[in-house]
Amino acid sequence: MHDFRPIENLDRSLRCFLRIAQLGSVSKAADDLGQSQSSLSKQLTALEQSLGQALFIRTGRGVSVNDAGQLLLQAIEPAYSRIDTAVHAVRQDQGVSQGTVRLATVHTLSYYFMSDVAAAFMSAHPGVNLSLLGRSSPEVVALVESGKADIGFVYDSAVDCGGLSSHTLFDDQMCRISAQQDKAPNADLSSQPLRLIGFPPHYALRRMIHSSGLSPEFVAEAETIDAMLRLVASGLGDCILPSRIPDNLLHEHKLYKYPIEQPILQRRVVAILRADRDPLALTSRLLECALRIAQGLPETNRQ
Repeated sequence: MHDFRPIENLDRSLRCFLRIAQLGSVSKAADDLGQSQSSLSKQLTALEQSLGQALFIRTGRGVSVNDAGQLLLQAIEPAYSRIDTAVHAVRQDQGVSQGTVRLATVHTLSYYFMSDVAAAFMSAHPGVNLSLLGRSSPEVVALVESGKADIGFVYDSAVDCGGLSSHTLFDDQMCRISAQQDKAPNADLSSQPLRLIGFPPHYALRRMIHSSGLSPEFVAEAETIDAMLRLVASGLGDCILPSRIPDNLLHEHKLYKYPIEQPILQRRVVAILRADRDPLALTSRLLECALRIAQGLPETNRQ
């Protein structure tokens, strides 16, 4: 029979031994484990007394395992490696079954893309909390850069930071929305005066209109699509929004959608993440879901 002296917290002592052996230094192992050197030395001494064997020999630069230490190291290192791998796998699996993922998105996507993404994601992860933040394009970028959002859906024209990774979702074609029913609409906006209700100047869609060469008169501004459509319904002016805006939403306001041929008003929608860190498991699952939904979207006709 083996005569072992009892030792408390054997797992902790073995892990301390393992880290000392791997780093070849008691002081380095103490720093790595967040312990004092004296505390770690006491645990090592207790382990050696329990085994009745010294485990290390001193070298000029630190310590190295002796024969007994090498025998112990060969036995426990692969075992702890398998344990740590299993624990990590369980945590990863737990990480996609519960928790919170924060998504920042431009306002327009909440009307024709986000509902499908949210429904599919929550159906697959019913225990997860999906926190949605509706913002302007620059604000979405800032939230992801600062870490206040895990992922963002935004127009690519707003992404000019090398600290972000970008994943293409789909292209958005714009249309003109009006309260006036026109049986022969002029699809060349550059050849007609325009009175528009628009987003504030820092929004990507507003900047797109200006960069296209159009010079409309903006008679009102709104930060939400609902407010914008109510203003259009009042007859104050038209608005330019993505052509994927649902028809039933326009019908509620008695509005009409018209294609635009000139100038070409199109923007690419992308998903953005921090480039300097690996995304959490939940964030990766949400990105995969968004890419899958985007691939199933019908193409908008380029006029």
